[in-house]
Amino acid sequence: MLKLFLAFTLVPALEIFLFVRLGGAIGLFNTFLVVILTGIVGAGLARWQGAETMFRIRQSINQGVTPAEDMIDAALIFVAGMVLLTPGFLTDTMGILLLWPLSRKHFKIFLRRKFDQWKAEGQVNIVRYD
Repeated sequence: MLKLFLAFTLVPALEIFLFVRLGGAIGLFNTFLVVILTGIVGAGLARWQGAETMFRIRQSINQGVTPAEDMIDAALIFVAGMVLLTPGFLTDTMGILLLWPLSRKHFKIFLRRKFDQWKAEGQVNIVRYD
């Protein structure tokens, strides 16, 4: 609960701080242009990566292979799109990092380790339907 509270209070506060600082440094109009530009770049990356991932998922399914890795990619791309909807420099940076395949790989490694940790601690139950 505390983590969510901090996320919903600290992130917007940091975003406002960055808007004010950057606006003071480069001006209001240029700050607005940077926000618009990151939105356009993020939307393009989300569309490109989403389409590419869906293509790989379809290929895997057609070959009879479970597309587990690609499903994780799809989930991270979805999260990136949601994060990019919120205006701000931190959120846009996080969204673009989640969309970029090389940095997304590191997020996937982190998630796998976290999931393995939860599993080892008994916080996650795996139900198999064989």
